Amino acid sequence: MIKTTLKTLTVAAIVAGSALSAAAAEYTIRATANSNENDEDYDGLIVFKNYVESASNGAIEVELFIGTQLCSNGAECLQGVADGTIDVYISTSGGASGIFPYVQVLDLPYLMADDRIAENVLSGDFTRKMREMALADSGGAIRLMTIGNTGGWRNFANTKRRVAEPADMEGLKIRTVVADLPQELVKSLGASPTPIPWPELFTSFQTGVVEGSKNGITDIMGMKFPDAGLQYVTLDGHAYMGALWWMSNEKFLAMPEDMRGVVVDGFYALQQATFASPKRKSIQAYQDFVAGGGDLYVPTPAQKAAFADAATPVYDWFKGNVTNGEEIFTALTDAVAAAEAEVGAARAADLN
Repeated sequence: MIKTTLKTLTVAAIVAGSALSAAAAEYTIRATANSNENDEDYDGLIVFKNYVESASNGAIEVELFIGTQLCSNGAECLQGVADGTIDVYISTSGGASGIFPYVQVLDLPYLMADDRIAENVLSGDFTRKMREMALADSGGAIRLMTIGNTGGWRNFANTKRRVAEPADMEGLKIRTVVADLPQELVKSLGASPTPIPWPELFTSFQTGVVEGSKNGITDIMGMKFPDAGLQYVTLDGHAYMGALWWMSNEKFLAMPEDMRGVVVDGFYALQQATFASPKRKSIQAYQDFVAGGGDLYVPTPAQKAAFADAATPVYDWFKGNVTNGEEIFTALTDAVAAAEAEVGAARAADLN
């Protein structure tokens, strides 16, 4: 009897699934990420695809393009979103800063203390504020749907020595992207910023063109940078590696309200997946780094405060030199203060 029931249920599930897949979707979302299937961006997209297709009962189909099939860099991909040839795209702040320079606020150092604060901030009105700004600047074409994570936290890593305090950064050649803000941060700590394309970084460590970088541990281990001499990591956690998920506003608004609700909830599920994925993946990455002879240093509270103090000139530079910098800086710092109060109260309540 049990076997018969299970067989009947299995057949019913197969038939239902076949009927769902056979039904023509009313809406198709073309989503791309310039990454690979080992990346948390991919994890997020898989969760998004599964949720949206299921919750819409097959009315929405999500097509995934992982890599550079549709576009190869932030400017090109965001132009595709504006033109409507791409529906969903994920960028780093650096990838979007050429069009929306104020998104670099996510790279400002030492503003968010930990995952719980960052996740609270990025789940609230701060993201909605950035959405409003991006819609206005793109003529209503590009909509910020959510901000997740891609790689955990940025930490300083180098090939030369343990970095325990800002003075240890003096003279190190640190790889940055071309954007101004990370270069200003590196200079404020006494090091020398050196823009190097990501694909050239391994060789640049080997040859001494650069001696350090600002990366998360999963990127460091995924690219095998310790094999190129990167043996010192300082867990200063200076920036949460935000992932900006953009969508064609025209495609979004063309859907009826119930389908827009499914998409919004899908991005919430995606965000939660990208919050969780780096936490899990970083465990093994840190273990592998240390097992390979890497030096992993956790600054004391006083040392971390010294890093934060040394980096404060970057805040004034940002507000004075980035379009709408002061507006978005205030939005972020207000959101952080509110998150600290909310999380602090929740922690206190849970201790009793």
